[in-house]
Parts: sequence; structure tokens; C-alpha cells
Amino acid sequence: MSKLPTKADILDWISANPTLTAKRDIAKAFGIKGAARIDLKRLLKELEHEGHLEKRNKTYRDPDRLPPVSVLQVKAPTIDGDLFARPLEWHGEGVEPIVLIIPRASDPALGEGDRILARLQVVHAEDHNYEARLIRRIGFNPRKVVGIFKKSSDGGRIKSIDKGSDKEWQVTADAIGGAKDGELVEAEQIGPAGRLGLPRARITERLGDPSAPRAVSLIAIHQHGIPDSFPDAVIAEADAMKPAGLKGREDLREMPLITIDPADARDHDDACYAHADDDPKNEGGHVIWVAIADVAHYVTPGSALDTEARKRGNSSYFPDRVVPMLPDRLSGDLCSLHEGVPRACIAVRMQIDAKGQKLSHRFVRGLMRSPASLNYREVQDGMDGAPNDKIAPLMDDVIRPLYAAYEALTKARAARQPLNLDLPERKIVLGEDGHVTSVNFADRLDAHKLIEEFMVLANVAAAETLISKRMPLLFRVHEEPPPEKLDNLRETADAAGFTLAKGQVLKTSHLNRLLDDAAGSDDAELINLATLRSMTQAYYNPENFGHFGLALRSYAHFTSPIRRYSDLIVHRALIKAYCWGDDGLSPEDIERLENTAQHISDTERRSMMAERDTTDRYLAAYLSDRIGAEFTGRISGIARFGVFVKLDETGADGLIPIRSLGNEYFHFDKDAATLMGADTGTLITLGQRVTVKLIDAAPVTGGIGLELLTLEDAKLPGGSGKGRMGRNSRPTGKGGPKRKAAKAKKKDAKTKRKVTRRRRSS
Repeated sequence: MSKLPTKADILDWISANPTLTAKRDIAKAFGIKGAARIDLKRLLKELEHEGHLEKRNKTYRDPDRLPPVSVLQVKAPTIDGDLFARPLEWHGEGVEPIVLIIPRASDPALGEGDRILARLQVVHAEDHNYEARLIRRIGFNPRKVVGIFKKSSDGGRIKSIDKGSDKEWQVTADAIGGAKDGELVEAEQIGPAGRLGLPRARITERLGDPSAPRAVSLIAIHQHGIPDSFPDAVIAEADAMKPAGLKGREDLREMPLITIDPADARDHDDACYAHADDDPKNEGGHVIWVAIADVAHYVTPGSALDTEARKRGNSSYFPDRVVPMLPDRLSGDLCSLHEGVPRACIAVRMQIDAKGQKLSHRFVRGLMRSPASLNYREVQDGMDGAPNDKIAPLMDDVIRPLYAAYEALTKARAARQPLNLDLPERKIVLGEDGHVTSVNFADRLDAHKLIEEFMVLANVAAAETLISKRMPLLFRVHEEPPPEKLDNLRETADAAGFTLAKGQVLKTSHLNRLLDDAAGSDDAELINLATLRSMTQAYYNPENFGHFGLALRSYAHFTSPIRRYSDLIVHRALIKAYCWGDDGLSPEDIERLENTAQHISDTERRSMMAERDTTDRYLAAYLSDRIGAEFTGRISGIARFGVFVKLDETGADGLIPIRSLGNEYFHFDKDAATLMGADTGTLITLGQRVTVKLIDAAPVTGGIGLELLTLEDAKLPGGSGKGRMGRNSRPTGKGGPKRKAAKAKKKDAKTKRKVTRRRRSS
């Protein structure tokens, strides 16, 4: 082209060719030579002055467009797993463009805060303007730090609150964010080691006094990244909700559907009712109704409430607070099946025979009104002959029929043989000031078991219905233990004198037989713990792989939609399957079902870890004023660095460091989970009874340090002192007399265990 292009022609060319924007590239594109180059330069200057172009490094670009190679900062992944990035070279006056990172299989994993150099391509997608391909990473994800701030003249340091960690970060004076000495803070790492040899950090949030009782759960919430405040849009959406009416629902308000929960329950999302079946073909049978709060009516696909609920995945429960999945307007009000008020529900009617086998079931979308909100203890007291004034009028028509149906279900359970672990649950009791007043082991009443069996049956009914209607759903999956974990369990059982059969397809009945054999013995707790540790982690999946622990082919969570997003998905699937309304499973729900399953499995594990850490910290605080006291317990874990002991009184787990075990080297056998003294042959194994002295309890980290006093009622040979441990250490020389004696003792110990096992099995 010989004639001079118009300004519009130049802008169109630069837009279409973002990598060819030098003056010579533009001249070549339009065939401009000689003196005409001066006119082109004038046009480019005018476009620059008018704000249509920006000159950088002898190239021109549209200031409202990003350069083809640009620096980006990676944002947190979405709940779908997509990575978006913020363009750090955006200078336009309009809305900042949205950049989606398209990863290649060979790319390194990227995280929030990473700075990258990327090649961009303009796209016209619904939710982003550019797609980015990684060239290289030029910055790293700032690590989140929760710790205690110690102020100094040049800023200060942050000491980690992680158990067993002595990690510190340096904070310069301009990065302390107003934090005071001794405060609990959240910070982010901003660079590698500074002049003191410590990594540098910037304080981003002050969390207050770390010794305050109610800071315990706050530490875990921040440390594990659990969202604990709702966005304004979510609160506004919840506050605008009105109670559901009867339209399109079955009227269940005259049915005495009662709720039975812990006395301190914060919400009530399930109710039940049972009566004898009047069908003459089902003599001795029962009809069970389970009604669940209709959360799907209020939390609809794509809403702000839905986005936030999916992000959280589940509620997190701590001794002093709940971090709910839904705002209180829903979780504590409209979706809670309170006594005496109409509430929307999805209910299932289940017919069982005299042996507890389910014959049929059907689901309805209804409106209920519970006549009573009860707790486990008062229901059990009523059945035990001491009903209170609230329970007494309900005994004949409501409570006893529930127990009659439960008795039938126990027969079906016995035939099905789900895994029957006996592990007491510890309950931390707090006073009004937030301090621990006691640590109890929660009672396991028939009232608890009754509700559990009803909920399991309802969950099975939901899974079976959605399978039969070919609806997508999320299954609760629990796969059988892997072979290596079963081998470890067999070794533990063998050492305790019990047998777990080998060479056959594993069933829960085999494990139950082992648990029954150990019941009442000194090794009962050991066998229960070892069996638990052999289990895989349950998770959510759109595919059905069965539930090993419950001995069920198909299982889905339906009964707790207030606190689990998985159950909300199942409710939506039922709504869609029965054509109950337009608030059922959406195409987007279905498309991202696999991502949702992975995400909520992760959030569930996150909550479990946060809850466990909180419990550890409360127990450490409870024990902190008893330093020097002696406790009994059992060895619950063995590692290369020491021995874990579960204390009988509180269930707290403490560590005996390897360095404090006697005056000899201890050899660690990972496969057998044992420590063995190289000089004396002392064998330390799982389940052994011990007496220990409490030497340290750190409430901030939850760490508990112990000193071993006796092992199986005997002192360690060689006395106390600094112990040593090494995999290949030979303190007495290769093949020395002491080492040979130790080997002989270990062999003798194995022989004795085999003899004991044979005697017990005879």
C-alpha cells in the first residue's frame, strides 16, 4: 500500500498485530517508504497525544489493551479450579481486564500471589478478556504466617505457632502494621532471608491476645484459611428471604416430626417420626419418616448464597463457636426446624419389615411443623423410665414407636455388619469465661444410635432414588483399605495375640470379628485405633464406588444441607428428578460436579484439621497448670523422633522425645512401628501401658511434652537420661555381644507373642 493509512487503519493494525507494533513494522505493513515515513511518524505522534496509543521501548500499543507479553499476579484459584490473574501492566482508564491462565501439562504449579511473565491473547469470552500462557515464573506465592509478634527496636520477629516449630520471620519497622508486642498476628512472607538470616514478612492482620481463651479457635480458623465472615451481598440476600409457604408442597404439619439433637445444638436440620405399619402384608413392620430442611428453596444455583456456600463446602465446629456454611438468617432460622413453626422440608417415607429391611420409600417436598425440639439425654431418660414434663406426653405416640423401629433396624445392621469401631469421643466443656472446665468422654446413648440409623437409611434412599432416575449426584465414597495398611493391621493384631484372616476378599465382618475378639481386653483400644488407621479417608465423587465402612453399595449425603454442600446438591438432584420446581440441579451444577466433589472433600479435611488443632490447644491449656503431674496412658504412635502417648484422663496426645528414652540408641522399625534399644533390647510398641510425667504444655501450639516413667509398669532398663536413636548406629560395634543379645531378645519376644496368640485362639 503506497498511500498513507488513516488513524483508524493504524489502530486496527496494532489491535490485530500486537507483536508487530514498532514503527518499521507498521511502515512495512502499509508499504510506506522514503519521505512518507515522516508522515507516518507524525500520525503516530498525534495518536499518542490523543491517548489512543502509548509508546514503550520504540513500540506503540493501545493503552486500553495489555501488551502481548505481560507481567501478571496470580489470584486464588476459583472453586472450579480456574486460575485468573491480575495484570500488573494495566494503564487504561476503563475496567481492568480479566485474564485467565491456560496451563500446559509441563507448567509448574502456580499459587495465589505468584508473579509470572505470560504471553497474552485477546479473546471475547463471557468471563474473561485475555488468555495467558506461562513463559516463566518471576515471583512466588507469599506464604501465610500465623504467630506471636515480638517487638524490637528495628521492627520485630514473628514466632510460629505451629506445633513443634521454632521457625521465625523478621519484620521491618515499616511492615509491623501497628502490631503490639506479644500479639497474635497474621502475616505474609515478602522475601528471602534478610540480614539476620530470617525470611522477611509483613503483618497483614492483628488477631489480638493469644492467651485469650477464645483466641484458640481463631488461631485454627486463620491458620487453615477457613472463611469466617460473609460478604455483604450474601448477608443481604439471606436477610431478604421470606419463609416458604404451602404452595407446591405436601402438608405435613399435623405429623409429629420431632427433632433430636445435642443439648447445645445450634441448628436443627433433621426431624423424624415412626409408627407401626398397618399394611397386613408387612406384619411387625414399621413406617419411618425423615424430614430434612429444604435449604435448596433458599439457596438457589448461581446465587450469592450458593457461591459462598460452595466456597466454604461445610460448616466448621469448635468448642466455642461455629463457622457456618450459611448465614444465621438461614442456618439458625428459616432452615432450622424449630418447634412450633412451619418449615419447608424434603421428606422421605420409608417402609421397613420386622427385620429392618427397607421395602419401599418415596420422597415428598413438604411443609412441616415440629411439635417438639428434644435433646438426646432427655429422650433417653424418657425411655429409661424418667420422662420430664416435655417428654411424658410424647412417650406412647412418638418416642416408643421410634425405638421400636430402631430395634428393627438394629437387626438389619447386625446382618449387614458395618464396621463397628468403639472409640469414645472426647468433649471439651468451656466455662462462661471461655476456659476449659472439664474434658469428658461423650456418652453413646441409644438415642444417638437411633438417629444415626434413621439418617443412614434416608441417605441410602436418596442415593437409590437418584440412581434409578439416572440423575447426576454426589456419592459419599469410602473405599476399602489398601493392602499395605491391612498388613500393618495384621502385624499389630498378631503382636497382641489376635488374628486377622488373610487371603480372602476383605469384608467389614472380618474386621468386626477382630474387634470383638479384642473387646474387654487390655488391647481393645489399640486394636480399635489400629483398625481406624487402616481405613481410607471418605470423600465425595460423582461416581459410585460404594461405602466400605457402612457396608453399603450406594450412599449419598442427604440429611444435613444446612452444614454440608454435598447434601444441598443431592436435594437439588431430587428436586430436578421429581420436577418440583426450577430450583433444582442446574446445568452448571452438573458440569462442575467433579470439581465440586474434589473441592468439598478438601474443605471437609481442612475443617477436620482445624477442629483437631483447636482441641489440641484447648487440652494443652487445660493441662498447662499441672506441669510435673503423673498420668497413665497408652502408646498411640511411634515415630523416628519419639513416642506418642494418649493420656487416659483426657484423651490428649503427648510426645516423649526420643532423646529422653534411656541411655542407649533406639532403632526405629517403620514397618513394625517399633523402637528397640540397641543395648538392652527394650522393645517399645503400640498399645503398651505407660506412666508419664507432664513436662510441657503449650496452649498456643497445642504441644504436650512428656517424660516416660514406666513401660508396662516397669522402669526402662539403664535408667533415665539422654537417649539416642539412629537407623544404622552401632554403639557396641558390628555384631557386638550387646547387639546380638538385643536381636535374640527381639526374636524371643516374637516367639512369645506367637505362643500367646495360639493359646488365645485355641
